[in-house]
Formats: sequence, structure tokens, C-alpha cells
Amino acid sequence: MKSLKLIGLAFGASIALSSAAFAQDVTVAVAGPMTGGESAFGRQMKNGAEMAVADINAAGGVNGKKLALSVEDDACDPKQARSIAEKIAGAKIPFVAGHYCSSSSIPASEAYADGNVLQITPASTNPKFTDSGLWNVARVCGRDDQQGLVAAQFIAKNYKGKNIAILNDKTTYGKGLADETKKALNKAGVTEKMYESYNKGDKDFNAIVSRLKRDNIDLVYVGGYHQESGLLLRQMRDQGLKTVLMAGDALADKEYASITGPAGEGTLFTFGPDPRNKPTAKKIVEAFKAKNIDPEGYTLYTYAAMQVWSEAAKKAGTTDAKKVMAAIKAGKWDTVIGPIEYDSKGDIKQLDYVVYKWDAKGGYAAISGNGT
Repeated sequence: MKSLKLIGLAFGASIALSSAAFAQDVTVAVAGPMTGGESAFGRQMKNGAEMAVADINAAGGVNGKKLALSVEDDACDPKQARSIAEKIAGAKIPFVAGHYCSSSSIPASEAYADGNVLQITPASTNPKFTDSGLWNVARVCGRDDQQGLVAAQFIAKNYKGKNIAILNDKTTYGKGLADETKKALNKAGVTEKMYESYNKGDKDFNAIVSRLKRDNIDLVYVGGYHQESGLLLRQMRDQGLKTVLMAGDALADKEYASITGPAGEGTLFTFGPDPRNKPTAKKIVEAFKAKNIDPEGYTLYTYAAMQVWSEAAKKAGTTDAKKVMAAIKAGKWDTVIGPIEYDSKGDIKQLDYVVYKWDAKGGYAAISGNGT
């Protein structure tokens, strides 16, 4: 009995010690759509955050402390995102990499600002996110007024005199991107023949396809997400329509190809230079592939968000959000996606958007701009 009692005491002591060690960790968060229609991108963000935290800890952590990761699911729902932000702020977590959907990042940013949480989004491209003037926001991706301009320039150059349609899904991201593309197209002297909206989550696009067919549309630009874009493309092909579909960075996931199959060949989309091709990412890409993970889309962008925060926290000597943000905006940061510098709003100075084309085998390659 005595030996059992001693074993029990030793076990209890080990639990207490491990709990004490864990209590000394700094918890950071990643927030995005871990479930729902955009869960493919939530998975990218989770993979990037987990690898970054593991690598940061292996290198000694931040200011003498190891990082622990909290993974939060907003399902790309604005109300759920706000609730998560309040939860993170209440837990006094100093940093969150998130969210994915602009419609989540923007309302969440207000709760983070009130709760002294620094927020770096890997993926939210709506200009309002940083134009709001909040002290605590930054991104490692570009903006819709940047990618909309690149899309418009490509369309104006390659589809001059052709019939263009623009669609949007009424979301903050989708409508924002469609409007920026339309504005840049119109400025370039191109007037779209059709501008229509649909609802995110729609599955039947036959009425829209019939209109595209009636108006002899050569290219349809879609401000929206990959699931609806994929279904639209399939239904266009089912009706014998050869119209080219072009969209934004929400098509940067192999799930798009799984929806369309070989019919997705020729689909165009804008995205930043593929970080998987960068020399700065070689070692990390190999580590992901060793785990049978393709670090596509926003995987490495999330990794970079974690890098920026951790390096700035080290430079500031604290995890206090306001001091770390001051360090971020004053510094230049070496990341897996390349060097990053910020303007006063929290936007990066270096990103150029690229036009990519999907092939019949479910892959894509850059066809315009610097894809490396």
C-alpha cells in the first residue's frame, strides 16, 4: 500500500509539474473555417499554424516561453467569428492568425482591438479590414483592390472586344472583389455586358448559365468561393457553354478541381506568387511533404503570420499586443513567403498578384506575372 501511495504521489506531482509548465506557455490562436463550405482553407490555416508553432518551439520559443496553439472554428460566419474573438480576448491570448473570410475578420477585429489582441490575417483581402484604422490589424496577403486590378488588366488585354460578365455572391469578400474588378475594368474602357448576384451556398446556377449563353459571354468573372464557382463551371459545361471562368484567390485549393473534374481545365484565378516555389520556403515545404501535406493556398501564409508575430515579440521583448504591433510596423521580417514590410495601416508593401490557370489534371500554373 505504501508503494502504491508513493507511486500515486509521484504521479500527482508529475501532473502538477506538467500543468505548471503548461501554465507558463504563451497561448496563441488560429481562427478560421474548420467546418463548413470553406473548411479546406481552414485546414490549410491549421496546418500552417501547427507547423509554425512546432518550429518556433523547437528553436527555443518566444522570450523564453513555449507556444501553445488554440484552434478556433468560425465556419466563415460573422456572428460566430465575433463570438470566437470575444472568447480569445477573454482568455487574454495576445495573438491570433485569422480569419479566412473577410466577413469574419472584419467584425472579429473590433473585439480583438477592445481585448488587446493582435490579429494578422493570412487570407482576408477586403480593403476595409485595414482601412478601418484599428491599431491591432495586419495581413500577410494582398488586398482586393490589388488583385481586382490585376484581373482587370488581364481581361482588358486578353479579352478586348469580347463579352464579359461579372458575378458576385453578396459576401464581403465576393462582392468586394467583384466590385474592385468591375471598377478597374470600367476604368480601362471595358464595360461588362452582365452584372449579377447569387447567394453563397447556391447549387443551381442554370438560370445564370442560360443568361450567359443568351448574351454570348466569352468570360465570366466570379467574385465568390470555390464551391459555387466549381458548380457554376460544371453547369456551364453541361449546357455546352465554353465560357472561360475567372475568379480570385478563393480558387487556390485542390477542392476546386475535385468539384469540376477535368472540366475545370482553363479556369483562371488570381493569387499571390506561389510561396511553395520560393527558396525561402524550400525547407518548410519539404517538412510538410514528409507529413504528406501539400502546403498549398494559405498554408504558408499562415506560417508566415506566426513568424512575423513571434519575431516581433522577440524584438519587443514582450507579447503585449500594442508593443508587438509597433515592432511589426517598424521592422522588416524574413518569412517563409519572403521578406515582409508593413505600411501604417498593416498592409504589406511587397505582394504582386499573379494569374494562374487550372489544368485538366487538377493542378495550376502561373500564366501572367511572376509566379515564383
